[in-house]
Amino acid sequence: MEIVPIGTTHVTLPAFGDHYEWNKVTSCIHNILSGQRWIEHYGEMSIKNVNSDVCQCKITFIKARSWSSTVNEIQGVVTNAQGKTVHSLFGKWHESVFQGDPPSATCIWRANPMPKDQEQYYGFTQFAVELNELDSNLRPLLPPTDTRFRPDQRMLEEGNLDAAEEQKQRIEQLQRERRKVLQDNNMTHQPRFFKKSKDDTWISNNTYWELRKDSGFSRMDFSVLW
Repeated sequence: MEIVPIGTTHVTLPAFGDHYEWNKVTSCIHNILSGQRWIEHYGEMSIKNVNSDVCQCKITFIKARSWSSTVNEIQGVVTNAQGKTVHSLFGKWHESVFQGDPPSATCIWRANPMPKDQEQYYGFTQFAVELNELDSNLRPLLPPTDTRFRPDQRMLEEGNLDAAEEQKQRIEQLQRERRKVLQDNNMTHQPRFFKKSKDDTWISNNTYWELRKDSGFSRMDFSVLW
């Protein structure tokens, strides 16, 4: 199964005046119906600084012909404004990335080790596990629509599969009911914290942090999602 992302990722570094953007490559899950599933990424990623043409980077995620030692390989170059290569990159996206030519290349990125209990948490990295973390200090600050409050997701993480499935069915029924109300009234859903830009990408409308000053967004009305 192929997943082809649409849109561009943006990162701004105000202190340096930099605005980087890059596309995402294709992801593919192989043997999705068997016990030997594995995932790979392939295609070309272009990274550029919108505010400067000093350099840009192109990274090729190499598509493997079969499962072998070459799986997950990447190759890339950093070029200057004249198109001349100033740095070469190589490595594997799940392990490490090197700059230069072997054997004297320098490691510029290395993946963190997997958590000891990764098998109990669906093979998630430490970063992925922490995405759903919800502590007592953060809880009162969030809107009720934050997905960290979604009960089926929490139950699945805790290993309570039967209860998670029941909650999932209930939540999906709520979704169908909300959709029907919109359709019956010839309305479309209006995102609360995002807006569509000219190039059809979604960006923040810059209201979230101001509204968050009221703990739990207490002055706002929200649909019951969970």
